[in-house]
Order: sequence, then C-alpha cells, then structure tokens
Amino acid sequence: MLDPWLLLGVFIFLAYTLEAMTGFGSVVIALSLGALVLPIKDLLPVLVTLNIFMSGYLSWKLRGLIDRRLLLGLILPGMLIGTLLGFGLSPWLSDGALKQGFGVLIVWFALRELLRMGQSKPAGRTPRWMTRLQIGAAGISHGLFASGGPLLVYALAATELDKARLRATLVCVWFSLNSVLTLAFLAKGSLTPALPHVASYLPLLAIGVLLGEHLHHRVAEQHFRIGIYVLLCVTGALLAWRA
Repeated sequence: MLDPWLLLGVFIFLAYTLEAMTGFGSVVIALSLGALVLPIKDLLPVLVTLNIFMSGYLSWKLRGLIDRRLLLGLILPGMLIGTLLGFGLSPWLSDGALKQGFGVLIVWFALRELLRMGQSKPAGRTPRWMTRLQIGAAGISHGLFASGGPLLVYALAATELDKARLRATLVCVWFSLNSVLTLAFLAKGSLTPALPHVASYLPLLAIGVLLGEHLHHRVAEQHFRIGIYVLLCVTGALLAWRA
C-alpha cells in the first residue's frame, strides 16, 4: 500500500496543474481525491494553508480587476458569517458524515457543470435575497470543507461580471477566507502538526503552477474540464457511498 500522504502529493500536483490551466478550484480537486485516503479533518489544514500561497499571489497579480464593491458589499459579509458557522459545526460532525456531505456536493456541482456545458441558455435573474442566502450557504460549505467555490459560483452566475473580473474577485475571496481559516486552525491546534506537510508540498505546488501555465496555451481547456468533471462525479459518488 502506498503512503496516503504520498498519494496526496500526487493529487496536489494534479490539482494545482489543472487550476493553472483552467482556473478550476484546486482545493475542491485535491480534497475530493485526498478524502478517499485520508480524513477530511487532517486534509483541511494542509490544503487551506497551501491555497493561501496561490490565492495570495493571484490576488496581488490581478488586484486591478477585483470588483471591490461586490466583494466588500455582498460576497465577503455573507461568506465570512457562513464560514465561521460551518467551522463551528465541523467538530459536531463525524468524518463519515463530512465525506458523505462533501461527496453529494461534488456530484451535484460536477453534473451541473457538465449539463451547463451542453447548453447555451443564459442565466436568469435571481432576487438579491436569494443570492444572499446562496452566498451564506457557500460560506457554510467553505467552513466545513474549504470548498465554497461551487455554491458561490452558482450564486454569482447571474451577475454582470465578465470572466476576468469574476476570477480576480473570487481569488481575493479565497485568500481572505482561507487566511481566516488558517488562523482558526492555528487557534484550534491543528495547524502546527500540518506544517511539515505544507512545507513538503510547496515545491509540488510551484511546479504544478508552472506546468499548468505552460499547458494552458497548448491544450484545449474544454477537454480537460470535461475530464475533471467526470472524475469529480466518480470521486464524489465514492465518497458518498463509502461514508
């Protein structure tokens, strides 16, 4: 049997390579695959801390494209409250319940994206109160799994942000919330044992980002997205079933 932490390194390398290629969430991919071999509660301090390095770099690089009014007025308040609520709920849930809930979330998101790729219908208008509820739900998901991206992207689907500004704004969200989560892990005592793993995975993160940027201009993005969504469907189903 391979060391599960060695397998996690492979998953992290794959996740950050694909994020650099497609803009898809690295934590969602690494956590989905890593949860097959390790407890989610052991994975989160490692993956959240690693994500700060990428999201911090991209937040600075793309700072001119961030929609600060949307970020500060709508997204961050709801996401922060939801994240703290989700983090507070996590000790009350067993790892099996966490894996099952995360598996269902991932299957829903992957199937939705596959269906969306086959359609060309524009997103309809959503009432502001509903958007706020969806953002709060995304925050709870982020507090539990550090993976609020699927629900947040769904909540913001009807906004008028173009792709570049939406990406820059979301990256800033992840940097802000994952910084808060990292401090929470530190206060909880779960960050210090994770730091050796974080340090050992940093070179994989850097190589994955460089490789992903190289492949971004040479490989059709849609083919990789389809492959990743299918992989997430299978992974999410395994998590839900085995939990």
